[in-house]
Amino acid sequence: MPLHQTIQFNPTTQILIWKITESFEELLDKVVLKEKTQLRLNGMKSDLHKRGFLSVRMLMQEAGFTDLDLHYDQFGKPYLSCHNHISITHSHNFSAIIISEETVGIDIELQREKILRIADKFVDKEFDYLNPDLLEEYIKKLTVIWGAKEAIFKIRNEKGISFKDHIRVNPFSLEESKTLASLHFDDLIKDFVVYYEEIENFTLVYALEK
Repeated sequence: MPLHQTIQFNPTTQILIWKITESFEELLDKVVLKEKTQLRLNGMKSDLHKRGFLSVRMLMQEAGFTDLDLHYDQFGKPYLSCHNHISITHSHNFSAIIISEETVGIDIELQREKILRIADKFVDKEFDYLNPDLLEEYIKKLTVIWGAKEAIFKIRNEKGISFKDHIRVNPFSLEESKTLASLHFDDLIKDFVVYYEEIENFTLVYALEK
């Protein structure tokens, strides 16, 4: 399937989303990989993971880049040869990238009940405004919170950051599609604007540093 959706957030920030319907062979045939990337791909065992990995390269091409432009630092954070920031995510049959002149992070997650079992591992003060009695809303809000914290972690990418202890997501409504969050780590306090939306039964979340 071609590009699923493009969001031109502002003149310097673009989000591209791919719905993965192709086979591994179909995707591999359409991308050019540098040797280091090919070796990384060869080491993957999951077909779904391989297809997600390749679909990100398809998104890169849609944005006017290639795998040759994509690099990873010593902590695994992606960066481009040019000065723009990039963040990458894939989950099941969706992948997405965000490219911007600003500092950005992105995450996409399947909405599922499994998140209920791990909520206490990444939620702290947010429990004050969550209502477990409204199960569908509760799952969706937990997914937004997880996505927000994942996106913020990708921005900072520092060892020792705890989703539960160091990242706080302000109260929000599922209808508003926007909230604020903050990182409190060591002596650092950073604020972020978080945007979120549903794509089929997935939640897409992206964060920009204020």
